[in-house]
Order: sequence, then structure tokens, then C-alpha cells
Amino acid sequence: MGRFSKVHRFHEAGEGANVVNVERFGTPAYSLYTSTKVFTMHHHIDVMDENEVVKYTSRSKVISIRDKTDVFKANGEHVAHIERKFFTLHERHYVSMISGLTFELSNELFHLIKDVTNIEGLGWQLRGNILGLNFELYDKVGNVVAVIGQKMFSIHDKYCIDIYQGEYEEIVVAILIALQHMIRDRQRSANSSSGSANGK
Repeated sequence: MGRFSKVHRFHEAGEGANVVNVERFGTPAYSLYTSTKVFTMHHHIDVMDENEVVKYTSRSKVISIRDKTDVFKANGEHVAHIERKFFTLHERHYVSMISGLTFELSNELFHLIKDVTNIEGLGWQLRGNILGLNFELYDKVGNVVAVIGQKMFSIHDKYCIDIYQGEYEEIVVAILIALQHMIRDRQRSANSSSGSANGK
């Protein structure tokens, strides 16, 4: 069960927060959950509450060099636009919130165990554990905003998000969508490199 794991922080809706998250940060205000729809013409991610009611959805163009993605509320209200920067040595995604706030996720180096993604424009950091499939989001003064856990071996690419600062919910959702795209890009790049090496 994810809530009792000290390694993987993912937990299903209704299970309650992971024991490590509660020990380190206290009980979250609430949690959200994502599920990626596979075998569709668009890369489509739903973000749901604990009752599995869809609160947000994201849609990406099938063929887009910049991986253009839009995030909407369940009622169709536009929340954010996300784009990948092309031709760069760094992993970088731009996020434009409909409120007018803009920021970018910049991940300069990939480390085997720990990843640190700077969120420029907010002064936040996303600290990750790729092997543990866990990510922690901190604000500019070092307080935790949210903790993200990814489910292992899931065809629907599921995540849970324990929210600690609810006023930033829309920003957290946009960051999570961008993170999923960054991880997907990295996996594709690794698979491509592996395929090229095996083809020699």
C-alpha cells in the first residue's frame, strides 16, 4: 500500500497521505490524482479529486516540436499554456497562467538519483528522486507546497499530489503537467539512445 511505503509515496484516492509525507510535512490539506489517457490522438491528462471527479484536464497537440499543451478546468475554463523550449541543452518548459503569471521549469543536469528543477519566475524548486518516483515542490522560502508520487508499473501513468498550500493549486497542477511531459521526453530520449546504441 502506497500510504505505508517509505520508498514510494504514491497512494490511491481514499487511502490517506503517505506516512513519510505526514512525518516530514504534516497532514496535507487535500490530495489530487492524475491519469493519462493512452491510445488517443492527443496526450491527455485528467486531474481528479479524492472522489475521482475530474477537476482539470490537459490536452497536447499530436505533432508539435514545442510540445504545446493547454490545461483547462472541468468546466472548460482555460488555466495555463505550456511549451517546451526547442534546441537547448537544458530541459526547459515555459508555463503561462491565464492569470498573467509566467514561469519556466529549467532542469540543467540529469543526476542518477536526485533531480533539482528550478522554477524561474517563482523562485521555487522541484526536488526529485527518479528512482523512488517521488518529487517535492518548495516555495521560495523553503516551505513545502506539494509532494508528488508516481505509481510504479501503471499503463495510465498515475500520479498523486499531496497539496500543502491550497492557494497555489492551479500553479501546482500546471507544474505537474509540465513535469510529466519532461519525464516522458527524457524516457523517449533514453529509449532513442538505447536503440541507436543497439543498432550499431
